[in-house]
Amino acid sequence: MMHKKYLEYNKSGLYMLMVTKCTLWPYLADIDRQANEMDDFLIEQMKEAEGVTEELKEQNQLEWVKRMGNIQQRSKEIVCSDLIYS
Repeated sequence: MMHKKYLEYNKSGLYMLMVTKCTLWPYLADIDRQANEMDDFLIEQMKEAEGVTEELKEQNQLEWVKRMGNIQQRSKEIVCSDLIYS
């Protein structure tokens, strides 16, 4: 719930309004859904663009793990900057 903490500390007025109107949890659930969908989409795009395949996984597992970790980290940074901290 990174977005909840972001709202609580950086947009406290909006946070309190959403809490009092009982709209905070549905809003956070929607943001979470969007973030997960965006993350999955970005990871698949990056894997395809960079040639990270199941074949690579079979041939060189260490290289596959390294590349996937890099892709996942970059995807998380994009999702956080576009959805979580905006």
